Amino acid sequence: MPTIELITQHNAMAFKDVRLRALQDAPTAFSSTYAEEFQLTDAEWVKRAARWTDETSIAYLAVDAGSPCGIAAGFLDKDDATRAHLVSMWVAPLHQRRGIGRELVEKIVDWARLKSARTLMLLVTSNNDPAIRFYQQLGFQMTGRTEPYANDPALSNLEMIRSIS
Repeated sequence: MPTIELITQHNAMAFKDVRLRALQDAPTAFSSTYAEEFQLTDAEWVKRAARWTDETSIAYLAVDAGSPCGIAAGFLDKDDATRAHLVSMWVAPLHQRRGIGRELVEKIVDWARLKSARTLMLLVTSNNDPAIRFYQQLGFQMTGRTEPYANDPALSNLEMIRSIS
């Protein structure tokens, strides 16, 4: 059974591994690209791991038999701390439909609740129907707000929200 671990400087290389695999597997699901993040040095990944888990943000890895197989992160809205954001959600294809994604999202929900956030928001790319259905199953609803997807003008980001209070 996979375990969920906090991303820290100590597992930064596992973080790097899963993040780069996620960017290759689902390139339109993220605002960054594999080409951009592949260029980061190991020292930059260690610094990034520290930044992803601090007072206003958190990030988790799903690990199965010593190998990272999923990731999710959250951060508090800088303008309204009652809102938290779910970002960088991904589960390796061979590990999907095993409850790992749900567990990762619930870890972010638990963290956001501890930080007194009342809602959890996310952006999902308009062409990612499986992710939209997954988030709907977890109680997220479309807000109707959209924004351009930076890496492909044919796509847009759709905002979804879930109450966590």
